[in-house]
Amino acid sequence: MTTDQEEFLRAFHAAHPSVTVQAMAHGRSEDGRSSYEILRDRVSACDRVLDVGCGDGLLLELLAERDGGARRQLAGLDLSAEELTLASRRPGVDQADLRIGRAQQLPFRDGQFDGCASHMALMLMGDVERVAAELGRVLEPGGTLAVVLGGGAAGGEACELFLRLAKPLFLAAPAEQQIPRLGDPRLRTRDGFDAVFRPAGFGPVEWETVRVDLTGPPDRIWRTVSTFYDLGPLDSSVTADLRARFEAESAAIALPDGRIPCAMRMHVVTAVR
Repeated sequence: MTTDQEEFLRAFHAAHPSVTVQAMAHGRSEDGRSSYEILRDRVSACDRVLDVGCGDGLLLELLAERDGGARRQLAGLDLSAEELTLASRRPGVDQADLRIGRAQQLPFRDGQFDGCASHMALMLMGDVERVAAELGRVLEPGGTLAVVLGGGAAGGEACELFLRLAKPLFLAAPAEQQIPRLGDPRLRTRDGFDAVFRPAGFGPVEWETVRVDLTGPPDRIWRTVSTFYDLGPLDSSVTADLRARFEAESAAIALPDGRIPCAMRMHVVTAVR
């Protein structure tokens, strides 16, 4: 199953590099920060930081901006060569150690980092006990693990509308157009996360749920909701029809300025090695 998951994710991000950043980076929590900035701040005191599932490198860029990046040693790991190519072009990330690889077999030495971060990636991985063991291995004692996990739609707006329209299509799709199950549901809860990471040497998890406002114009909202992986394998005609239905129904909930209200919950998780 882990192989199926990884092959699907590798192919999806080869076809759609930077998709997660394009969908999520404009969102803002109540204090005005994006989910990437929240995660950056959780490891801001760390000098040697690994971003696991780094994608196109936005988090690494934000980390490099602190102190001009002069003191930081940054590394990024991702399954996708296409995402890493984009990451290498970001300011400050050209000096980072970027590697194609799997979180279940990190190509770094024991205790190499004092901070590990992961934005919306850990929740997609299989064999999570092995992931936890590897993160515990490359973090020095006292090092910080900080993770952002998706927590679902935040209530009554565009995400719920999209799922109401899309889920019947996902379920009715032929087998060859259905995606493998992604991730381990234990990482969606505090107790489950603790159960996986405590045996790997991590202390009790700190768990905070934040609401991220993704409200925007119709085109941006479609880019946000259409990042659901299940949409990728569907026939283009099915996707086009879904978009037309979504845009027609979302117009009814538009704000006076034409923007569509949209929000998601995100879990911000921190644990010390």
